[in-house]
Amino acid sequence: MATFSAFADEISPDPVEQTAVLRECGIRHLDLRGAWNRNVMDLTEPDLDRLGRILADAGVGVAAIGSPIGKSTIDKAPAYELERMKHACELAERFKSRYIRIFSFYPPEGKVITGYRKQVFERMASWVEYVARAHPGLVLAHENESKIYGDLPERCVEICKRFSGPNFTGCYDFANFANDGVERPYETAWTPLKPYIGFFHLKDWKKGAGNAVPMGEGDGEAERILADAAASGYDGFLTLEPHLAQAGQFKGFTGPDLFKRAADAARKVCEKAGMRV
Repeated sequence: MATFSAFADEISPDPVEQTAVLRECGIRHLDLRGAWNRNVMDLTEPDLDRLGRILADAGVGVAAIGSPIGKSTIDKAPAYELERMKHACELAERFKSRYIRIFSFYPPEGKVITGYRKQVFERMASWVEYVARAHPGLVLAHENESKIYGDLPERCVEICKRFSGPNFTGCYDFANFANDGVERPYETAWTPLKPYIGFFHLKDWKKGAGNAVPMGEGDGEAERILADAAASGYDGFLTLEPHLAQAGQFKGFTGPDLFKRAADAARKVCEKAGMRV
């Protein structure tokens, strides 16, 4: 059986409201990305203590640390992201989460990221090696994201083939592939990536819509892909990241009412797909 989670900062910057809406939607986990209009990586110790109490009181667990690691240009010093990785691992241990969401770098301005393949793989290797050594129970989940090295299916496969293992998995985002112009995603994205996927982000995208759309209303072939995942015994997290009101480079926003609509759409798609949640 799979488990719903959500980027709850899309509901509200206030974690009390976040958890209230999650519970109303029957969701008992969140991917921890932001609270009080700050990224989780920037929260102070008192903030983290307060957040921990709020989550505990609401009975909401943390599925993943929604870090921005790798959402930086590849020309930054290697130590920049490695230090952030160390902090993300501390957060994951603190909130009893197994997963840390990661990315695979933007190019320097005016450059093309494929020209930096060697550097991308060296940086990512250092993260995986650190996690395996210092936090062997944690798993890095690479999300396909527009304009990073791992934006298109073939490069995501390349990354997953290189790093897949006890401390690394792929995170499949329906909308990001559709937004990047990937056509027939069941064949061109899901089929080659299926052996490496251990996490899903539930948002959809329809060409010409301007924003993400509820699951099942876009070009991501969500029902077909989730049906195949369910038939193969997928039992990981399905994280709602609706982006229905606003989509940005580092976060999106949906609001409480649209979030409820997104959660309902996701449940219906999962039911049609035979994905037990």
